[in-house]
Amino acid sequence: MNLGLVNKTALVLGASRGLGAAIAAGLAREGATVYAAARSVEKVETWRIDLPEDAGPVLPCAVDLSDLKSIDGLVDDLLEKGGVDILINNTGGPPSCTVLDATRSDWLSQFETMAANIFHLTGRLLPAMQARKWGRIITLTSSGVEQPIPRLALSNGIRSAIVGWSKTLADEVAADGVTVNILLPGRIHTQRVDELDAIAARRSEKSQADIAAASATSIPARRYGRPEEFGDVAVFLASERASYITGSKIRVDGGAIRGV
Repeated sequence: MNLGLVNKTALVLGASRGLGAAIAAGLAREGATVYAAARSVEKVETWRIDLPEDAGPVLPCAVDLSDLKSIDGLVDDLLEKGGVDILINNTGGPPSCTVLDATRSDWLSQFETMAANIFHLTGRLLPAMQARKWGRIITLTSSGVEQPIPRLALSNGIRSAIVGWSKTLADEVAADGVTVNILLPGRIHTQRVDELDAIAARRSEKSQADIAAASATSIPARRYGRPEEFGDVAVFLASERASYITGSKIRVDGGAIRGV
């Protein structure tokens, strides 16, 4: 299937590892030019070297999503080059905590990095997409927006606000040929998930392997997902073939969320 991504340009945030890296690599394999943005751009090289020779170019670029000046510097540079066709909003996850543990400062600082700054970045890149009558905006949240995850209060709350923003934006730009969707990862085997399993292991005085095994058992697929499985869904949503999918939340979780 030709996904129509050759000659398309993508910006992938949080592309140094995990889900962001998997999406960036998948887009490059389909021939897209990929701006792989991260605070640690040298980590992009750890996966870029494994791409096939016919992959699209991967261009590492530094950005700190907690720093508005850094964000605007990146956007200014991209707009000078004509903007991007595809935007992958991937912010990573906040610290683990309960609602009662989270302070006002925690909520404000994490909302700025995970939500407000993403809204700002998207708003600046949108006009070029609208002018071309083609664009894809895909934002990664978490299965916690549908089934709250214990001890991830900041993530559950802030990412739910992002869902409301995304759905509203989808309605506003659909007629311009721009689709706006949410991807909900379940337990995908990334460093972030390993870190959360390690925290749970210390709290429960069990081994990390036992925590991971119990977690996998709770998933109908009986395993954690692979980053490339998640990345493939994002690549399809970014493609020409997904032109009539917008305003959607799409789960990639092995059936872990039990609600319909």
